[in-house]
Amino acid sequence: FDMSCNLRHIGITVVDMEKSLKLYRDIFNLKVVWDRIEEGKFIDKILGYDNINVRTVKLSDSNGFILELLQYFSHSREKNTDEPMRIGCSHFAITVESAESTYNDLRDFGLIFISEPTVSDDGKAVVAFCRDMNEVLIEIVEQV
Repeated sequence: FDMSCNLRHIGITVVDMEKSLKLYRDIFNLKVVWDRIEEGKFIDKILGYDNINVRTVKLSDSNGFILELLQYFSHSREKNTDEPMRIGCSHFAITVESAESTYNDLRDFGLIFISEPTVSDDGKAVVAFCRDMNEVLIEIVEQV
């Protein structure tokens, strides 16, 4: 396979968003570029869980790299030790030219996907999650 990609972001699941923002926003001076509650069919489908409710805050550095903080309200860490709810680094994301061809190539390579490529609610991306051979979650993103 010959697949080029760019690192997109790193996702970290947190216990307390406000406390985490004090560190990443106020101490490290990362700029908040997205702060939303995500829920609904799209997020449920790509993560493979029902009734997800998560606050997602994306912070950018001066080079444009994104750190994504996630605080799950629907799935507590006491009840769920599975990704993506486990506290800590939950996944990393890559940007690809074609989510569909990447999906097919990586499936042929033997990686297991949670869902097929799915268009985001805002229509700006096609997204799929898979696990690598070490069980690390990888988010595949095609910008539309």
